[in-house]
Amino acid sequence: MAGNIKLQICETADEVSVEAAKVFADIIRSIPDAVIGLATGSTPEQTYEELAKIHKSEGLSFSGVTTFNLDEYWGLNGDHDQSYRHFMNTQLFDKIDIRPWNTNVLNGAASSPSLECEAFETRILASGGIDIWLLGIGGNGHIAFNEPGSPVDSRTRLVSLSEDTIEANSDGRFFSDPAEVPRCALSAGIGTIREARKLVLLATGLKKADAIAAAVEGPFSPDCPSSLLQDHPDCTFILDQDAASKL
Repeated sequence: MAGNIKLQICETADEVSVEAAKVFADIIRSIPDAVIGLATGSTPEQTYEELAKIHKSEGLSFSGVTTFNLDEYWGLNGDHDQSYRHFMNTQLFDKIDIRPWNTNVLNGAASSPSLECEAFETRILASGGIDIWLLGIGGNGHIAFNEPGSPVDSRTRLVSLSEDTIEANSDGRFFSDPAEVPRCALSAGIGTIREARKLVLLATGLKKADAIAAAVEGPFSPDCPSSLLQDHPDCTFILDQDAASKL
């Protein structure tokens, strides 16, 4: 295995979600004013469902928590039903006691993308930095919308999406047609992500197996953006058997 990445391999995708939710719940219990980074997409949906259950059944409070989301489609405002702001509200924020003003999602309809990204970085610094960031992984190894070739020290910025990413997001789960998928997004940079004190990356399914193998066992290279987590001091990949099948 390359680097410091710790592996936690679960039997099923359901178990991945349960284990991930436990990690985040433990952080919030120990640090009630934790600063948490979040991801979108299909992989973390069940983790958010588990966190909402823990909030309801065990009284886990998010009232002191501040959140930052990895990315947002450029050109979509937060009311659009495919925006990541809308996703986070419906999947998690509306189901817990988090204060809305403590949830930070990049504004895809901002008048200036560069100023929006700069302000996002400033808010992270002002909050004291990210305690733990939840990540997914794309089939091409991307994290957030940092496509292959993204520098290890990249910051939050406007990026162009690869054809692979556009196709992956137009399979009917999100957009019904590739033509509907925005071609650009605002994304936290790899450098931004790497500054979090703890990273947890989730992956499930055979479609992610090649990307996981490249991230864990391949070279430390921008060609596979997730491989740039190999030297992080506290990074755990929580995988199901399928996603781990090529390790």
